[in-house]
Amino acid sequence: MLDICLLGTGGMMPLPYRFLTSMMARCDGSSLLIDCGEGTQVALRKKGWSPKQIDFICFTHYHADHISGLPGLLLTMGNAERTEPLLMAGPRGLERVANALRTIAPELPFPITFLEYSGNREQHQLGPFTVDTFRVNHNVTCYGYAVSIPRKGRFDPERARAQGIPLKYWNPLQKGQTIREGDHVFTPDMVLGGARKGLRVVYTTDTRPVPVIAEYAAGADLMICEGMYGEPDKQAKAREYKHMTMYEAAELAKKAEPKELWLTHYSPSLNHPEEYMQEVRRIFPEAKAAKDGWSVQLDFEESDK
Repeated sequence: MLDICLLGTGGMMPLPYRFLTSMMARCDGSSLLIDCGEGTQVALRKKGWSPKQIDFICFTHYHADHISGLPGLLLTMGNAERTEPLLMAGPRGLERVANALRTIAPELPFPITFLEYSGNREQHQLGPFTVDTFRVNHNVTCYGYAVSIPRKGRFDPERARAQGIPLKYWNPLQKGQTIREGDHVFTPDMVLGGARKGLRVVYTTDTRPVPVIAEYAAGADLMICEGMYGEPDKQAKAREYKHMTMYEAAELAKKAEPKELWLTHYSPSLNHPEEYMQEVRRIFPEAKAAKDGWSVQLDFEESDK
């Protein structure tokens, strides 16, 4: 199971009715936050989710609307008596940027480690999350994210019995552990079938439409994508500042065919995104104009349990 909450949907500046873009994922007691603009911790409070459980904070890039909420969030986590380590990940320069922001949050009761991306594509295992990062096209270095929960093959008790594997090792093997007993080595592939379909959510903002987004979003359970402008006369502005229109996001989704598309990172001038959705849905029918606090619980396919 994977819980997703789009905490805020605004770009550039927070508004009285719209926080800045941020997304949180929860799985197996672990939480991963992507971006942390101003208002993120207020949005968390409104949702009723605790910042104390955040194990990983990932950043798309370092424009203020994506990272300016970090000092306050760290202080809140510290005041909650958190002591567990926190990992931050993002483009090169993250440690320098984060430490500069921490001038106003210098003393924390937990250690922070940093992971900085150097390639166009990378994959990292962060707790239960398999995180793929991919470079997109903004006016500063910026990455999109594919957050996946892989699913191991089905356990086959008949194979375990036929190979004489003791019952006490079945559960560890099912969890992916290798067991050594004397001269015997028992490995998960001895009792598990082929990998089953997992869960995947793709999150990308602040970019022109590039093919790599559709590549990672192909068949995803949820695609969360920037749709900064809906007004027809904003196409030139989107190209100039390297952002995306709602229609360009829908075209990417049409190629990728995710189960659902949530638009986000709206311009402050876009007061009512839903006004443009009829035309957007002509391109991709499963598109939605997301709002702050939207959440979904994703589960593995029933037929594959």
